[in-house]
Amino acid sequence: MFCLLYVDDIILGCSDVKEIEKVKETLSHHFQMKDMGELKYVLGVNVEIDNGAYLHQKQYIDQILSKYKMSECNPVSSPSHCSVKLQKDDRVSKNVDVKLYQSMVGSLIYLSTMTRPDITYAVGVVSKYNSNPNEAHLTAVKRIFRYLKGSRDIKMCFNKSANACYGFSDSDWGGDIDDRKSTSGYVFKVGDSVVSWCSKKQPTVALSTAEAELIALCSAIQELFWLRKLLCEIDSRSTDLANTMYVDNLGTIHMGKNPVISNRSKHIDVKYNFIREAVQDKKVELVHIESKNNVADIFTKALPREI
Repeated sequence: MFCLLYVDDIILGCSDVKEIEKVKETLSHHFQMKDMGELKYVLGVNVEIDNGAYLHQKQYIDQILSKYKMSECNPVSSPSHCSVKLQKDDRVSKNVDVKLYQSMVGSLIYLSTMTRPDITYAVGVVSKYNSNPNEAHLTAVKRIFRYLKGSRDIKMCFNKSANACYGFSDSDWGGDIDDRKSTSGYVFKVGDSVVSWCSKKQPTVALSTAEAELIALCSAIQELFWLRKLLCEIDSRSTDLANTMYVDNLGTIHMGKNPVISNRSKHIDVKYNFIREAVQDKKVELVHIESKNNVADIFTKALPREI
């Protein structure tokens, strides 16, 4: 039996419906509660069960488009433009309403963390300017809304194809114009279903692409370890199924596998040794993948419609 609890919302899951009824009856004896029946909508997320589970937020997207008067906007094919590089002050754009900007970005953050990994990178970029937004930043935010207008029917699919968990890790290098910090990105799948993703600016400036990739890989492996524990709790047979990381940088893989420290990598030995220890203990396997097939690429940079 699994019980998902958020404030006063409870979701019960079990392979035996009778067991669910028993738990609901027991809870109702101690708490005032209302049985909403089969799960269809929770915390702004629509749930559809039909030969698998489908999650989407079409209703939520319609609400925020209406709230910010963008219901009639023209759709675009991508959440961010490849040629646009935002910065704190371009000395041209005027400041905009801070509260409005923060409200719009907050609505997008919730969407990106729940069911829309495809906008995660773009939302992360515009979030950096919450304290002092200008017209260029607001235009980038509105582009994300325009993208959502044309992709509101996208759904996340979860099926029983397999329970093997594997991940993709990637990084850009010095992508932030203001401080030249890089962006880490990773995504994990169980079978064909995406279960975890992240796009986050790195805390330090990387001196090479390999270092940026190494920092990203370190974060991804930590997430891998957590997912492994979760899968094992759900199904004890999943113990050895979460150990593959796909990386598109051979230099990073070599540093992770070989106990050699060079002048170019000795300053990053902490993360380097953490990864190498995980590889040596066979807790993770590093596998090279071509950049064009690296799913995590969408969490590190703006991409064209077709690549």
